[in-house]
Amino acid sequence: MPARKAGFAMIAALVALTSACSDTPPAPDAATPAPAPSNAAPAGKPGSLALQVEEVTGGLTHGWDIGFLPDGKALVTQRPGKIALVSGLQPGATATEVKADFSDLFVEHESGLLGLVVHPDFAQSRRFTTCQNYKQGETPTDVRLITWTLSADGTSAQRVQTLLTGMPVNPNGRHSGCRPTLAEDGALLVGTGDAADNPDVPQDRTNLGGKVLRIDLNTGEGLPDNPFASSANANERRVYTYGHRNVQGVAVRTGTGQVFVSEHGPTNFDELSLVKAGGNYGWDPSQGGTVDEYDESVPMTDLERFPDAVPQAWTSGKTTEAPSGATFLTGPQWGDLDGRMVLAALRGQKLLVFTMDGPGAVTDVYLPPEFNAEFGRLRGVRTGPDGALYVTTSTGTDDKLLRVTLA
Repeated sequence: MPARKAGFAMIAALVALTSACSDTPPAPDAATPAPAPSNAAPAGKPGSLALQVEEVTGGLTHGWDIGFLPDGKALVTQRPGKIALVSGLQPGATATEVKADFSDLFVEHESGLLGLVVHPDFAQSRRFTTCQNYKQGETPTDVRLITWTLSADGTSAQRVQTLLTGMPVNPNGRHSGCRPTLAEDGALLVGTGDAADNPDVPQDRTNLGGKVLRIDLNTGEGLPDNPFASSANANERRVYTYGHRNVQGVAVRTGTGQVFVSEHGPTNFDELSLVKAGGNYGWDPSQGGTVDEYDESVPMTDLERFPDAVPQAWTSGKTTEAPSGATFLTGPQWGDLDGRMVLAALRGQKLLVFTMDGPGAVTDVYLPPEFNAEFGRLRGVRTGPDGALYVTTSTGTDDKLLRVTLA
């Protein structure tokens, strides 16, 4: 396997851990705070960079994603199969369970109830869409998108549409993805996992695994300006990028048309990438179709096999962070952090804050000390309507929804 250049490893000073894709808690020594990387933002302005972290609510179980409602409330998906309605976005809010039928939810390790997107017309339609693992009887079948209607009083949700089926599933739950996010043009972007089973999946554009999909929020169909829109295969028409391993975060950079995705690497070499329509991101555990087993020894972005593959914007190198949700901070209330991208780390138990130049190249990485293993595993990050950053923890016991602002 080709060696990665040392310059890519922006946080190589952190201690390497054992697996980027595992959703099991890290070993006790993994919680030890690590030093900031040498390319972190200047430490000479601690006042402008200090964060205030407040608990909005607790009592959650593996909080996965956050959706903001127009009345100031929020929905939080929890991987075991629960949706919480949070009464507000300030500290002291209450979380009540939304009654919903999850009897066909497949929950195993990394699988379960995953990403969430609230529809832009929610005030009229009361609709939101979740991404979840599905089973028939006791047999895991696929990962799918389900659209729901929230009752007027917020106490229950009813299924109204199965928006998309057929994203691959592994019986052990590995590499389920799955982060739906609305682009600025209204398209639904969905980052998916390759299920870590059939090695051909990431490079097969007729398979929905290991992809970024770009679909219609109301129909689940591929959009007419997608890169493979002329394909005779409906799945390929939905594909925006391919050759991914396990996409966990999708972040839209306001006003630029740029989208970044984060994904788990094999053991280490986690990646952050700029999305380019039709791009191949170079993950191929089939070694060009020459092996039948899922070979994780291949490079995360194999530029030897795929010279035209899109190179990553950042890699963790020999450090395992297990990146999850991602979002951009926007607005003058963020001071020096305005316009930076925030990435949550599960295994790394931290937030990583990236500065990008105009074309999307990463120029520095800052690790806020307020999150140095202080809150455990971090899963979802979304920017709220008030401009604050909201973060879910994913330890499995009394997980939190946190509100983060500049101190």
